Amino acid sequence: MLTKSMITTMLPVSDVERAGQFYGDTLGLHQKASGADGSLVFDAGNGDAIGLMPAEAGAQSEHTVLSFEVTDISGEIRDLERRGVTFADYDQPDLRTVDHIAELGNEKAAWFSDSEGNILCIHEVLG
Repeated sequence: MLTKSMITTMLPVSDVERAGQFYGDTLGLHQKASGADGSLVFDAGNGDAIGLMPAEAGAQSEHTVLSFEVTDISGEIRDLERRGVTFADYDQPDLRTVDHIAELGNEKAAWFSDSEGNILCIHEVLG
């Protein structure tokens, strides 16, 4: 049953080595596998994974491709900034960030890009 399946999110990357360093060193994820095609797979928690597949430049999406749920978004932002992550800030009618964080109903969210231009998010569900 798909409802009981673990998920591997596959992301297109133009430079697998550079992307691997970003996900491993910068984000602190553990690499668990590599494929014959040069792809890399990283543990993403709770059995899920992130796969980095070789692709031509420009194959990246212009929208958020994945979001990590965290329990302390401000603390995660500080930690990731210390690791070299740059967060995006928005000041639009429907999306405004303060200290990199947008409040969206029952959650807070912040966005950044990986080394290849894929847009990633961290979010905290509010109790």
